[in-house]
Amino acid sequence: MQAGELILAFGLLLVLEGVMPFAAPAMWREAFRRAIELRDGQLRFIGAISMLAGLALILLSR
Repeated sequence: MQAGELILAFGLLLVLEGVMPFAAPAMWREAFRRAIELRDGQLRFIGAISMLAGLALILLSR
């Protein structure tokens, strides 16, 4: 992977992360309020599933 591709991927991540707070700030805030109430194990599970889904997408795109 070249440095340009890494910067492009990071830029896309920032754009996607910014869509919800821009488009629906109240819903975004409520989602974070609910996330704060989750136990550590639940958050870790969500993080693991997210990483595995991202890895699968990366592998499928090659």
